Amino acid sequence: MNPTTLRIIRDEHATLSAMLQSMEMMIKRGPHDAPEQFFDVLRAMLFYIDEFPERLHHPKETELLFPRVAQHAPEIQATLDKLSADHAISEVAVRELQHLLLAWELVGESRRQKFEDAARGYIAQYLVHMRLEESVVLPAAERVLDAADWHALDHAFGSNHDPLAGGQARDPVYDRLFTRIVMRAPAPIGVG
Repeated sequence: MNPTTLRIIRDEHATLSAMLQSMEMMIKRGPHDAPEQFFDVLRAMLFYIDEFPERLHHPKETELLFPRVAQHAPEIQATLDKLSADHAISEVAVRELQHLLLAWELVGESRRQKFEDAARGYIAQYLVHMRLEESVVLPAAERVLDAADWHALDHAFGSNHDPLAGGQARDPVYDRLFTRIVMRAPAPIGVG
């Protein structure tokens, strides 16, 4: 069995991971002589993270996948609880990053370090979070869920998955966002 849900989650994780790693590269590189472009790209990246993974990806995992897995694999309940707790605080964290970035942009260099530290912590935590889902939860789901579970999950996950993830036509609204990021970000992140 090759559930669509697992492919969608892995594709969405790959897209998000690429975005987070690109964000980290942007932060390391800094604004140099193009601060307007730098801040524009980081704002667009944070908007994407807030718009899709936080509002659609996490709720599907927390509300649909995790309860089904917990029912059949109670031995990973502590992991599921940790991941759900991460989901609960992650939306607030990305909004805080948006605020810290704006503070750096508007107030200046005195706010840079606070943003950089918070962003690096957020990125590192998020990457660990996704690895935990992929190394513990998804294998458990493959092992314990039946065809009826997968049918329900495939329908729910397929109805609204990441517009930037592979294997589908992109929504024109998000295509514009993706194009903005790619065209404005400096190489090797983008082509700007």
